[in-house]
Amino acid sequence: MVAPHGVTGMLGEDGIHVDMQHLKSGEVNLVPVQPGMAINFKDGVILGADSRTTTGAYIANRVTDKLTQVHDTIWCCRSGSAADTQAVADIVSYHLNMYGVTNNEAPSTQVAASLFQELCYENKEMLSAGIIIAGYDPRHGGQVFSIPLGGSLHKQSFAIGGSGSTYIYGYTDAHWREQMTEEEGIDFVRNALQEAIKWDGSSGGVIRLVVLTKKGAVRHLYLPDNGYTGPGVTN
Repeated sequence: MVAPHGVTGMLGEDGIHVDMQHLKSGEVNLVPVQPGMAINFKDGVILGADSRTTTGAYIANRVTDKLTQVHDTIWCCRSGSAADTQAVADIVSYHLNMYGVTNNEAPSTQVAASLFQELCYENKEMLSAGIIIAGYDPRHGGQVFSIPLGGSLHKQSFAIGGSGSTYIYGYTDAHWREQMTEEEGIDFVRNALQEAIKWDGSSGGVIRLVVLTKKGAVRHLYLPDNGYTGPGVTN
């Protein structure tokens, strides 16, 4: 069926246009469209994201965990195709574990970012993957790297990505400052994600954070029921 203006596909009962022609048989293109971000603070890094996963206009999952651990204190935040980013994160996690065994030391955040960048760049024609990497290691402390579509690698004090990030560039520029305390950093990330969820129709659900320091990884969860004020620490 050909819809008006040359759009292929069909209209569902609710009037939403559905085009499955570009997908393989049985394949559903789940995209964790998000506001996702990571920041440096005085003692480490904080990584955060919303939890909405969409396929077209349909919300496939309201409570996705987009923060993926690839090593002890190295995590990533994924945007793009869920299948692509999950596969890349699994491959990087495997190589980081092998690095630790081979070199008898934990990999640095930069090693993890380089692995992500190599995979994303060499397969840029086949992947839809935007990734933010954040981690803490004894040699370099907290570090944040971002890999946008295309596979370039950027080290930053803070990074934002996903559809919701479009709405919070002004907020982050106005409120960002170096050497924040952990409490200030958590408030900054949570408030930025809350603003993105407010304005971006493709973002929503709960807010998940992970704080990475020399003490390890601590997860946080904030619910919309109480205005994203708690419950806070979950481990």
